[in-house]
Amino acid sequence: MKILLDENLPHRLRNNLGNHQVFTVRYQGWSGLKNGELLQTAENDGFEVFLTGDQTLSYEQNLAGRRIAIIVLSAIEWHIIYRNLKIIRAAVDAAAPGSLTTVDCGIFSRRHS
Repeated sequence: MKILLDENLPHRLRNNLGNHQVFTVRYQGWSGLKNGELLQTAENDGFEVFLTGDQTLSYEQNLAGRRIAIIVLSAIEWHIIYRNLKIIRAAVDAAAPGSLTTVDCGIFSRRHS
């Protein structure tokens, strides 16, 4: 599968998604594109999955008719993502064209003493 990682996700996630072709928005030269334009550009370039930490994406964009599967992670911090790689990979492997999946990885919190 051809996967695009959003700018808000750690770059090292790229090497932890199994045997998929994984590219970052920055690598593609698409930094700064707004979500709607980014999704259209990714679809036009043959991407099948867009992985993001932008939890407001589904509210900001009309996702009807999209061919690309969108997976939204509940956290963007590497130490949280790393602990949840198994469920993230499962979501990627199960992604269907045009679907929107939210993966609950937990959230970052600071513990106060």
